[in-house]
Amino acid sequence: MSWDRGDSGASASSSHGGAWTALYVTLVALLVALLAASLLVIAFDESPARVFALVVAHTLGEPYGAGQALFRATTLVFTGLSVALAHRAGLFNVGAEGQLVAGSFACAALGAALPAGTPAVLALPAVLLAAAAAGGAVGAIPGVLRARFGAHEVITTIMLNFVVSGAVLFVARTWLFAPETIHTRAVVPGATIPALGLGGSAVSWAAVLALACALGVTWLLTRSRFGFELRAVGQNPDAARAGGVNVGRMTVIAMAAAGALAGLAGSGTVLGYKHYFEKGLGADAGFTGIAVALLARGNPLAVLPAALLFALLAEGGLAAGARVPREIVDVMLAVIVIVLAVAAAETRRVRASAGDGA
Repeated sequence: MSWDRGDSGASASSSHGGAWTALYVTLVALLVALLAASLLVIAFDESPARVFALVVAHTLGEPYGAGQALFRATTLVFTGLSVALAHRAGLFNVGAEGQLVAGSFACAALGAALPAGTPAVLALPAVLLAAAAAGGAVGAIPGVLRARFGAHEVITTIMLNFVVSGAVLFVARTWLFAPETIHTRAVVPGATIPALGLGGSAVSWAAVLALACALGVTWLLTRSRFGFELRAVGQNPDAARAGGVNVGRMTVIAMAAAGALAGLAGSGTVLGYKHYFEKGLGADAGFTGIAVALLARGNPLAVLPAALLFALLAEGGLAAGARVPREIVDVMLAVIVIVLAVAAAETRRVRASAGDGA
């Protein structure tokens, strides 16, 4: 799967044209998804207008619903950024799910092991660093395998999702789960992230951390030498190597950084809401992050509205479930991804044909 990069070195006019094309394709995808959902709603003898009004009223008209949508979006921003960052280096990170699990477990285990009176100024940075380090370590493994042995990161990251999830559950069940539960002990108070207090919802200041990471990744990719080298590797590894860039090293770093972002994805749940790690935490968030990055076309800032859209639809599906199956929302999300994937493939085909005819 691929999508166009917004900073490929094209001229200003072509960049603006590409941006308008991307916006047009995204709007078409949304309209097609809306049409598909409407047809399914009608099939259940319901009014699309009434069902969509329920979705909007729940997510935008109620503080609790809006807060829950932001809570969902927090996780998706991290996983979407993880996929988008790896893609800038020409890599496809399908392992955000396992990296999220590793990071969530690491911060929960450390947070529960700290002395009860540990101040937040020490506890919170420590558990966040543990989450990033664990996710980064899991992400680095496929990076090393790609750089050293040429193993494709799609295969290795998919397999690592199962390995990491199984290993974490084995360790947790054997030593760390509280008696007769499927979760660890709660983290110490100093390791928690305060709630935003939006209608009693689960959203916390982890949402602000996700925003900061999106801004940080944007700066890193567009304003730093590291970002320039990373993008060079993604666009043309041979040219980057000829220019003095260590492609293997950049591959490992890019996957480790992507893993660190995914590792932080559980911070909103573990540190800001539940305050412990539990079985099934973050399920499907890693794979939904791929869809978020696809909708954002690899742009870190565009990940923010893309994640919010997916979160609003997912949360709104709970309200729509009173009248129609909430799986209709899943159909909408799938249609969006399919249309964007087809559009990206067709765009590449047209450009290739134009190049052959030139």
